[in-house]
Amino acid sequence: GKEAVEAMTKEYYDIIFMDIQMPVMSGIEATHRIREKDSKALNPKAPIIAFTANAMEGDRETYEKEGMDDYVSKPVNKHEIEAILEKWTVSK
Repeated sequence: GKEAVEAMTKEYYDIIFMDIQMPVMSGIEATHRIREKDSKALNPKAPIIAFTANAMEGDRETYEKEGMDDYVSKPVNKHEIEAILEKWTVSK
């Protein structure tokens, strides 16, 4: 999480896949820092996709309330990643 926040200040990302459980800083806390008003992230509005292995009913709503844009439970497959990228990628 901490590394994601730092990376967002150095490079412009179009989409972020954010694990929920990480050492040092959780994905939720990292999302809050990226989204906060005085964030130094180069693209604080980039879609953030929650990744979690502990999928439970209501998780999608919880993560959306925390500032994430979508949710995928692990393990993921190629088709799920393709669908997420298609959903959140803007054609240039």
